[in-house]
Amino acid sequence: MEKYDFHKIEEKWSEHWEKEHYGQAEDFSRKAKHYHLVEFPYPSGAGLHVGHCMGYGASDAYCRMKRMQGYNVMYPIGWDAFGLPTENYALRTGIHPTVATAQNIAIFKRQIKQLGYAFDWSREINTTDPDYYRWTQWIFLQFYKHSYKGDSPNSGTVPGSRSKERSPLIKVADDDATTPRLAYQKEMPINWCPACKIGLANEEVISGACERCGAQAEKRMQKQWLLRITAYADRLIRDLDTVDYLDKIKTQQINWIGRSEGARVHFMLKAEGRKLADELEVFTTRVDTLFGATFMVIAPEHPLIQNIRYQISNIKEVEGYIDRASRKSDLERTELAKEKTGIEILGIKAVNPINDAEIPVFIADYVLPNYGTGAVMAVPAHDERDWEFAQKYHLPIKTVVVPASRKQKNQNEELNQAYIDYGVLVNSGPFDSLTSGEAKKKIAERLKSIGAGDFAVNYKLRDWIFSRQHYWGEPIPIIHCKKCGIVPVPEDQLPLRLPDIEKYEPTETGKSPLAKVTDWVNTICPRCDGPAKRETDTMPNWAGSSWYYLRYCDPNFNPHPDPLPNREREPKGNIKDDLFETPSPLRGEGGGEGQVLASRDKLDYWLPVDIYDGGMEHTTLHLLYSRFWHKFLYDLDQVPTAEPYAKRIAHGIILGPDGQKMSKSRGNVINPDEMIKKFGADTLRAYIMFIGPYDQESAWSMAGIQGVFRFMNRVWHNSNKVTGGQSPKGDSPQVLVKLHQTIAGATDDLTNFRLNTVVSKLMEFNNLLEKQAAISAESFGLFLRLLFPIAPHLAAELWEQTQTQKDISAQPWPQVDQELLAEQKITIVIQVDGKYRDGIQTSPDISEEEMKQAALSSQKARVSLGTKRIRRIVVVPKKLINIVT
Repeated sequence: MEKYDFHKIEEKWSEHWEKEHYGQAEDFSRKAKHYHLVEFPYPSGAGLHVGHCMGYGASDAYCRMKRMQGYNVMYPIGWDAFGLPTENYALRTGIHPTVATAQNIAIFKRQIKQLGYAFDWSREINTTDPDYYRWTQWIFLQFYKHSYKGDSPNSGTVPGSRSKERSPLIKVADDDATTPRLAYQKEMPINWCPACKIGLANEEVISGACERCGAQAEKRMQKQWLLRITAYADRLIRDLDTVDYLDKIKTQQINWIGRSEGARVHFMLKAEGRKLADELEVFTTRVDTLFGATFMVIAPEHPLIQNIRYQISNIKEVEGYIDRASRKSDLERTELAKEKTGIEILGIKAVNPINDAEIPVFIADYVLPNYGTGAVMAVPAHDERDWEFAQKYHLPIKTVVVPASRKQKNQNEELNQAYIDYGVLVNSGPFDSLTSGEAKKKIAERLKSIGAGDFAVNYKLRDWIFSRQHYWGEPIPIIHCKKCGIVPVPEDQLPLRLPDIEKYEPTETGKSPLAKVTDWVNTICPRCDGPAKRETDTMPNWAGSSWYYLRYCDPNFNPHPDPLPNREREPKGNIKDDLFETPSPLRGEGGGEGQVLASRDKLDYWLPVDIYDGGMEHTTLHLLYSRFWHKFLYDLDQVPTAEPYAKRIAHGIILGPDGQKMSKSRGNVINPDEMIKKFGADTLRAYIMFIGPYDQESAWSMAGIQGVFRFMNRVWHNSNKVTGGQSPKGDSPQVLVKLHQTIAGATDDLTNFRLNTVVSKLMEFNNLLEKQAAISAESFGLFLRLLFPIAPHLAAELWEQTQTQKDISAQPWPQVDQELLAEQKITIVIQVDGKYRDGIQTSPDISEEEMKQAALSSQKARVSLGTKRIRRIVVVPKKLINIVT
């Protein structure tokens, strides 16, 4: 046979599968469905990296197997194309984001098709397409128009029943300014880059510096849009019991939400003996230590400072401290090893409600504004951080909890460190001698009775900051009117399109570049017809990725059969017309009444996603955000399930040849295009699966990919041994047994994403073939079917050359002949000092080490050994073990 020409073979079969629409799913098939989701890529100019190949290749292999097993598989793809990286690229190169996005998508599509990933291209979506982000904006408006009717997150109860019952939402009236909307705007501290003059999301601040330019980020107060994700916090925790996620993923989600039960305590404030209108509220999980609170600490951003600034006698000093704190990152402020700093706010005192003690109030940057209430009651005897602060500033330390063994000793004895455990109360008036658990309840009840507190639940999770002061994102569909206030854009006027502008640099004020587009910003209020201004903040790229899996189910759905007045596309030649290869149709295919995102029949058929495969870096925020959106849409009766994903798995990362994370600066980046050119797509696919355990880190090895390339060539040459008329019965028993062992093992491994061992099993069988003079066409065909998910182009070509049936992609997955496996057992004799003691039946593939372990585990051999000391173990491979004492 001629040389293995992988370029020719791969080009041939890529064209064939594209022509035949291989991978395209069928809605409402009688086959069992399998919805397989991979994280859609952010299309960058650099193209695919080998990390993409790891996730996409493994999932593609799994989906090919599922199709051969008779499933109707949906394996879709799209583009998460809004966001800061493209805007940064545009600013750096002068290439408009729309043009850059189109170019980058073209690169990604070429590479994906070259690698043979069988995505369902009929469902392709793009988050920057107005026909897509129209519905992202619609979802935002529903957040704005609704309030969560479930029990208050602070009540300690869980709203709704497990995964079945929809929690009711309240439709908020237009003029309602008190009901807590699920989307709201408020003034809050943001990360600010003084060089780029933009606000940064937390994920855009790396080690305290701006991701874009490297300048040190600061804190600045600015109005932001937020989504009230905390309203769903309990459900987000509880419903993890209903899904099949890795334990480490569930733990990440639970820890990020950080639910804790405790009490809220209200501290009255005094200035020169007079009661102030303001008070300080704290949340604490240790209300049993309330009698030990000897000072208060508030965050530099706490609004109290501005509210009572005229009562503060050292306001200049305080404001200087606030300015210095604004230049530190949250990480710097909370670093445990860092020396604590702070300033007492002179002129005011806080009053402890449990004993009326007046205590000083400090401002300190180790308290963050977005955790709890931005204020803490400091109990230095029972908190290490407060202990360190009290020691530095010579503040009182009062012991109020001691171990049970100490309760009869001197209650005022001096401590040399904070006692942070639970125990028995002392120096706590009527609560003395109660355990910490008893005191928590009794003291909270006392606070509630005097109107100074109550039981409460707190979350480490904060409401999701949804504003970005960038150009390249979905416009937030809100209008600001001096007369009417905040007014949502009417739904029949969506999408609110992102204006096509040439200048999208940051503004001097920190507002979005859209703020400079006056003819877009200035508009008419839809409520009073007066002059108004559009919201200029845009959404984060998390927005489009929070619901994309739903749109795949019905990508062309449109509940409005006729185009809306503002939905005509611009004249041909406008930059938006050239962004997408095929404009999305405006008409859908019907669906349930009230459905917006996709027809209900299709959602009922496809949801939930059966497997969601992605990187571990997205198993906290993205996964949490999309679960939150889904639950909200479930409450709106837009989706049929309470959870979006039945199963979530995660892949590891591929390190450079030096064992370090790949980066251009290290010079260790592996370019998939170069590997395909040198070795072929099948070799690259197979090597990335073979590189190591799927969920762990693995280092790239050129020797490794060369070894896989040799395997491909050996498979090619072994096809010369196929005898078309020979039946499997003509193959040696060794070959048949090994083949069916490979079928059983590869099926189990591929089902459980043990891709590296799938490849190794195929290699082992191919090694056996090299020792044979011939093999039947049927047996070789079974081997090719196993190879097809791993190296589809090679398998398809050899199938065409050696088999009489049609395209390999239409063949069923191989079935194991259990009789063949059962017949192939060998008996291992176990001796102790040369005397027969036991015999075990096992696989002929058993290794010497496995034989030793089996002998030492034999009950009869252990009885014979008793307490004798083993001197050596003699192994006759596949026959006998002799334990010598």
